[in-house]
Amino acid sequence: MSYATKTIIMRIFVYTVLTILLIMCVLPLWIMLVNATRSTAEIQQGISLIPGNNLLINWKTLTGRGFSIVNGLMNSTVISVSVTVLTVYFSMMFAYAIQVYDFSYKKFIYAFVVLLVMVPTQVSIIGFYRYMAMFKLTNSYIPLIMPAIAAPSAIFFAKQYLESVVVKELIDAARIDGCGELGIFHKIMMPIAKPGAFTLGIFAFVGSWNNFFTPFIMISKMNKYTLPMLVQTLRGDTYRTEYGSIYLGLAVSIVPIIIVYIIFSKYIVNGIAMGAVKE
Repeated sequence: MSYATKTIIMRIFVYTVLTILLIMCVLPLWIMLVNATRSTAEIQQGISLIPGNNLLINWKTLTGRGFSIVNGLMNSTVISVSVTVLTVYFSMMFAYAIQVYDFSYKKFIYAFVVLLVMVPTQVSIIGFYRYMAMFKLTNSYIPLIMPAIAAPSAIFFAKQYLESVVVKELIDAARIDGCGELGIFHKIMMPIAKPGAFTLGIFAFVGSWNNFFTPFIMISKMNKYTLPMLVQTLRGDTYRTEYGSIYLGLAVSIVPIIIVYIIFSKYIVNGIAMGAVKE
């Protein structure tokens, strides 16, 4: 078998695997969009890849349950945008301090952060709820937003990224020129780390937008419900569940995620060389 033949066979194999993976990723999303246009009875009959004609009825059911879907979108947007900004800024700052400065117990502090990454939210939620209830912060967005200042998984990601882009000679040159430490971080390191910051921001936004567990524990007033919480209320009673409206609500909830990814994903690809230093 010649080298050219082997190359063609390998390409066919790679493209086949990639096509299968693409179908596996896109098919569930397409089924969800199709089910958003079907009735509950049609959904219970089985899977279909052809859209139905029940979209308007599902939308009326979705918006006729005594809550505002627009209000849920606004609540989720406020929380997710705030969480994203705080997560990116403070995680980058913490990772920058760990990477650049030398101080006592630095390795211990970073090891403790890595340890916290492995602790699931469910383990600490009881203590966290009691702590927030003691300060009368339940039914507010503070318990959902403020923990983003100290996000262990985001700090771990930022630290790993900064290891590949930090140039200490550039930092020393900025200090010689009289730039302060905060100025170095804002004017030099953040522009250099922009691809990692946007990647981290996408992860933080998606994680906060899809978060159901913590808001469900902390919030009981319907006017403060996030969009995933509103969709959950469509489950109805034991005898009737509006699956079509649920799928439509899920479809509506992923639209902002897709928009955010489309807008900011380009920074992940075209910003790889931003950390280069010209001699």
